[in-house]
Parts: sequence; structure tokens; C-alpha cells
Amino acid sequence: MIGPDAYLGMAIGRPTKPLNVTPEEKEKLSMLARGPKSAQAMAMRARIVLGCSEGVRNGEVAKRLRITGATVCKWRERFRADRLEGLLDEPRPGAPRSITDAQVEEVITKTLESMPANSTHWSTRLMAQKTGLSQTAVVRIWRAFGLQPHRVENFKFSKDPQFVEKVRDIVGLYLDPPDHAIVLCVDEKSQVQALNRIQPILPLAPGVPARQSHDYERHGVRSLFAALDVASGVTISNCYRRHRHQEFLRFLNDIDANLPRGFEVYLVMDNYGTMRATRKHTAVRALEKAMLDYLDQRNKDPKPFVWTADADLILGKVERFSKRISDSGH
Repeated sequence: MIGPDAYLGMAIGRPTKPLNVTPEEKEKLSMLARGPKSAQAMAMRARIVLGCSEGVRNGEVAKRLRITGATVCKWRERFRADRLEGLLDEPRPGAPRSITDAQVEEVITKTLESMPANSTHWSTRLMAQKTGLSQTAVVRIWRAFGLQPHRVENFKFSKDPQFVEKVRDIVGLYLDPPDHAIVLCVDEKSQVQALNRIQPILPLAPGVPARQSHDYERHGVRSLFAALDVASGVTISNCYRRHRHQEFLRFLNDIDANLPRGFEVYLVMDNYGTMRATRKHTAVRALEKAMLDYLDQRNKDPKPFVWTADADLILGKVERFSKRISDSGH
């Protein structure tokens, strides 16, 4: 009688056909494996093929990815037979597929390796015009391969040699402020525009939304300064018509006048940038009153600011994003 262990040995020893992944295919698989949440199915299939291409047995790949061995076998064989095209969902019954593999490849290559003329990114309309496909076809291809050329992530890395130490100092103030100390998060919102609609706003009515004219007049700007007391949630604030260092010094005096005595004060803030003066107008004063009234109302029921992320978590995100940038090939 053959025992279970023997069957296991037979399954483990079963030979698999090599995938022979090319460098170009590996690069595209790596891109797909980092796909957004909307393309996680495709990302998982790419991770399966990448794992199998390393010579790892199907069972080990399944264990790493926490999926079944049958799933690994299915997508490994689909890739071996049809390459990248095999990772797409199987076509539904109906008319035969009208888009060729070469057309799919053209859309992917243009999306990844080129930019349209006189435009910041590819749109479905521009790509359809360039390739001769319909916009619907372009949408399906982009969705299948997790491509979103309209989305751009902004980033900026600090060049401060003491960046890590400063992050730990600031987070430490939020998580564990010193005894007999007040921690204030100070910031300013400059160039807040005062706008007046050309026509009076028509009020809300049952079944009818409030309505306003699309055109408006600009009546200058204001700079709002605010200091949030982390422990209590109370905000010290003021508005100024000009945006110079003199106004910032006046705001620091406002802070000092509103704080109790006998406490150490820590200000968490970025570098301050000054602007030129702006003109006076009734709409500007109305804007100033509206902002300060809002903050006064908020201070009647303040909510403490609870910081939850420690310094290691923040620095870990910076490190992971740096790795993503360095691994992107740009």
C-alpha cells in the first residue's frame, strides 16, 4: 500500500515546464506586481509568475503568497502558453476578440514609454486616436494592466542632514510632551482670496439647490495665521492684510499674550515666506471676519489633537517611497 507520504513525494517531485521569462517580460511583470488596488488580481498573477521564474516550486510560491497551489499552477501555465496575454481574464462567450496581441502591446508600450504631443499625459481619447482603437478598448487594456497615466504622485525629499533627528524630536513632542509645557503647531494660510459673485446667490428651496453665477470679482487676499494647542485643541488665530515678517512677529506676540505664564512653549512650524501687500476692500474684511468667526466657534468646543504615528513609522514610509522611486527605472 502506498501511504500519504508517498503521494506527497510524488506531487513534490512532479516536474514543471520552464517559463523562460525574458528581461522585457520580467520588467513588465514587476510593474504589474506593484499595481494599484484597482488591479490587485493582475498584480497577484504577476507575482505568481515572478516567483515561479525564480525556480521556486509551485507549492513554495503558493505558501509565500498565501494562495492555493491550484491558483499558482493555473496562472503559471497560462503565462507559459500565452505569455503576458495569458494573464488577462478569459474572454466571455460571444464574438471573437477583435484586438490583437500586437495592438495591446502597442498601447502598453506607448503608455509606459512615451508622452503625447502638447499634453501632460495620455488620455483614453488621445491614445485611441494614436492607436486606432476605441476609447472603450483603451480603458479595458489600461484597467487590465493597472495603468493610470492621469495619476501623478508628488514627492519632495528633505536635504536637511538632520532630517531624521528633527522628525524624532517633533514626533516626540506630539506623543510625549514635556511636563509643564505647551506644544503649539503653527502654520499660516496665505493668499486666501476674497471673492464676490456678480449676481446675488439664490437661496436653497425645497427641490431646488442654491444657485450662484459662475463669474465673480476678486477683492484682494488675506493671510490667516493659526497656532493649534495640541493638548487642548484650542486655536489662537488672527488675520493680516499683509504677509511680511512684521506680521509674523505680531502673531508671535498674539500667541504670547494668550498663553498662561509659567510654561515652556514649543512651536512646531516650517519656514515662513513673505509676500507683498494687498489692497483693502469690503469683501476682504468680510472674508477676514468669516475665518475668525469660524475659529472662534471651533474654540467653544475644541478637540485635542491626538498624534498616533511614531517616528519609525514615518521614516519607514520615507524609506519605502525612496525605494519605489529608485526601483522605477527613472
